[in-house]
Amino acid sequence: MRNYLLIILLLSILSGCGPNSDKKRRNIDPTPETDVEILRKIKREGKLRALTTYSGTSYFLYRGQPMGFEYELLKRFADHLGVELEIVVSQNIDSLLNNLNSGEIDLVAHGITITSDRKEEVNFTDYLYLTHQVLVQRKPENWRRMGWSAVEKELVHDAIELIGDTVSVRENSSYFRRLKNLSREIGGEIHIDTLPGTLSTDRIIKMVVDGDIKYTVADDNIASINASYYHILDIDVPISFSQRVAWAVAPGSNELLDEINSWLSEMKDEVDYYVIYNKYFKNRRNFRQRVQSDFYSLTNNSISEYDELIKEYSDSIDWDWRLLASQIYQESRFEPRASSWAGAGGLMQIMPAMAEDLGVSDRSNPEQNIKGGTKFLKRLWDNFEEVEDSVQRIKFTLASYNCGYYHVLDARKLAEMNNLDPNRWDNNVEEMILELSYPDNYNKPEMKYGYVRGIEPYTYVEQIFERFDHYRQFIES
Repeated sequence: MRNYLLIILLLSILSGCGPNSDKKRRNIDPTPETDVEILRKIKREGKLRALTTYSGTSYFLYRGQPMGFEYELLKRFADHLGVELEIVVSQNIDSLLNNLNSGEIDLVAHGITITSDRKEEVNFTDYLYLTHQVLVQRKPENWRRMGWSAVEKELVHDAIELIGDTVSVRENSSYFRRLKNLSREIGGEIHIDTLPGTLSTDRIIKMVVDGDIKYTVADDNIASINASYYHILDIDVPISFSQRVAWAVAPGSNELLDEINSWLSEMKDEVDYYVIYNKYFKNRRNFRQRVQSDFYSLTNNSISEYDELIKEYSDSIDWDWRLLASQIYQESRFEPRASSWAGAGGLMQIMPAMAEDLGVSDRSNPEQNIKGGTKFLKRLWDNFEEVEDSVQRIKFTLASYNCGYYHVLDARKLAEMNNLDPNRWDNNVEEMILELSYPDNYNKPEMKYGYVRGIEPYTYVEQIFERFDHYRQFIES
């Protein structure tokens, strides 16, 4: 019996050294879920789910428009795959890579430094760009009135001068690891003040600007674009060699990884890639404009200068004001004097005859235009009482606002004729509005209102709701 127990114990120890033990150590679910081909699943479901961060370079809202280096690349990659993009904003940057193992996202799209430790946890794409880490420090308060030599005396010029001092970074970041290694390399301890993972690198840099912390570490491209606005920053002390920055996918997502790398290779052969990179990491003028704007989501909880009017009149139709704001952006990009080739004008692009009917005497007047536009939306909304689902009813209302109520009636009738649900826009009536672009459909006897360029209401509704999703990510209700 004793020998038998020893054998069992030996076998269990040996089993802990096999391939499965590595998966347990890395917290990778060894179930078939990680072996399911993620790329096929993405294409089957028609949706790419990407995790990113809310920051001044990755993903943010500016003047009603979602922007960001990661956002623009993700949009292009989703288009390349022929699927929709669903962006998930990480609430904690420190746990970005852990989210890959949950199965709820397909990739992490954030500027992640490739390290040996991280390569054991995830699969990295080919690098997006190269950068290096720098010390971010603050010049003296009155540095502009000081001689340069006096300013120089107040600054750190070599990493070795950090011995015994404190640098503030997120704990689960490449900056933290670099500082630990740097302490060993220079033979003296650098004290590390760990910050929460909810803080983006931009926000931590702003803490240095405000004097809340003394030093931090950032990638050179992020530090440089911030220093172009916050002139009190000094970023001249490098603390690492060149490093690769990439996106990440879960282990086992081999086909998705190959697809991203193939697409990235093609993108890097095109001018667009470098235009996008320069837009967020090199264009200092645009960065300064964003930081100074009241309609930059990292600064204010605002979409446009008309937010208060939009909130007031959205109440009259019981819509989320951010949805109405998304429609107004779609119509005019918040330009009160915008006009179309067809003669529509103002924030909600009201036609002259309709303006008169709605009591709008000056279509360029923001309040009159929004009041009239929401009044018209209410009329259209009331025409769809039989549509019980409120979201579907909103979509019918928006489509009618774009192409006309009677064209939507034809599309609903065509849906019935094709055994589709006339009370559901998604995947039903929206498909039929597209079909009304073709003579064999709009010439049917049952179709009373003829041709409509169906792609316009189709994309109109889709883009308004897509933008609304972005607004909900950034802007409080």
